[in-house]
Amino acid sequence: MALATELDLPLFDHTDAALRGERYRSAMAAVKSHEGWLAAGVFGFIVLDREAGEFFLRTRDAVFPGLTIAELFSIADGPLHEEIVKNIININGTDHSRLRSLVNPALAPRAVDRYRPAMRAFLEQLLDALPADGRCEFIDAFAKPYPSLVIAEVMGVPLADAPRLHHWSNWIQRQFDAASLTTEQPLIQEAVQEFYEYEDGFIADRRQDPGEDLISALIKAEEAGDRLSDDELRNLVLNILVGGVDTSQSQLAHAVRLLAEHPDQWQALRADPQRLALGAVDEALRYEPITPFTARITTGEVEHRGVTFPPGSIILVSAWHANRDGVEPDEFDITADRPRARVLTFGAGIHYCVGANLARAEMQEGLAFLAERIKRITLAGEPAFGTPSGIYGLERLPLMLER
Repeated sequence: MALATELDLPLFDHTDAALRGERYRSAMAAVKSHEGWLAAGVFGFIVLDREAGEFFLRTRDAVFPGLTIAELFSIADGPLHEEIVKNIININGTDHSRLRSLVNPALAPRAVDRYRPAMRAFLEQLLDALPADGRCEFIDAFAKPYPSLVIAEVMGVPLADAPRLHHWSNWIQRQFDAASLTTEQPLIQEAVQEFYEYEDGFIADRRQDPGEDLISALIKAEEAGDRLSDDELRNLVLNILVGGVDTSQSQLAHAVRLLAEHPDQWQALRADPQRLALGAVDEALRYEPITPFTARITTGEVEHRGVTFPPGSIILVSAWHANRDGVEPDEFDITADRPRARVLTFGAGIHYCVGANLARAEMQEGLAFLAERIKRITLAGEPAFGTPSGIYGLERLPLMLER
């Protein structure tokens, strides 16, 4: 067996702030041009194909390194420490299985479908608010408010609070970005504390007066006589907020950008939006994953394909590369008959994204709605890309929407 630490591997720095847009895409393609399934990263190793990616996401000998990150960045107390320790992504074994069995029914496809009418109503409101000439900055006008309104509806809180939910989600999400933890940790702590205080009031209200919303569903959730504790409930709600706003905003923005860059694909979607909207969602998730890298840390010695990884090895699974396995040519095509293997944008294994059904429904409704009403989408300027360290989003997307 070869030791991973002794291999001569190509180096890829995913934290490089210059990795944006085409430069990011070229760098990702270049690292894969080297023969092999493994690269060296600044923190450990990067896995470059689907099979190996699935292995590290599913093995019980590797976990999400949230607790290790907390230790490295001296997060030893305070609300952020509490959130990290109690985050479902950092819980494993029987405790994790128990939490998933309680929360999964509330976010199953059928449960999520009841929010679709509200999604369409929000989309109508946002479209009506656009300038008559159709020129807009899509992030601020559409991609940012839409998932915030949806998560407010899902949680059963006032829609007027949607901007605050977006603010909290955006800041709490930064716990997964090393640069933010280095320079902005007090602001992340503040956001966690503020949201805890906010949701505690609504949880107390729902215990007295339940409704048709996620918080009420989680309060009522029961499996073999077991229920969620107060701490489990408040942290699951926080996890759903963090996973359901900034991520959906970024993935929807990339999907619309890609369709604007491929006018033939937009026309195909317009010709049959109800049939092709979900295919467009899946292709955007495959082609431009907003979680390009998912981290794991080995809890013991792990062997894979003749390579030994010591305990404590940091592994980054590249969804960008895994999603391209077996796809030739690698083109954005919403009508293509893709391999049935699941993309890794939402992860895999026991920590597969708990809100994936909600995110896909939001995007499906958003793309179908726009396709039914917008004749042509064109770029009205250069998109401003974020970096792939954390959530890979767009900072600006100027568009012309022709009705």
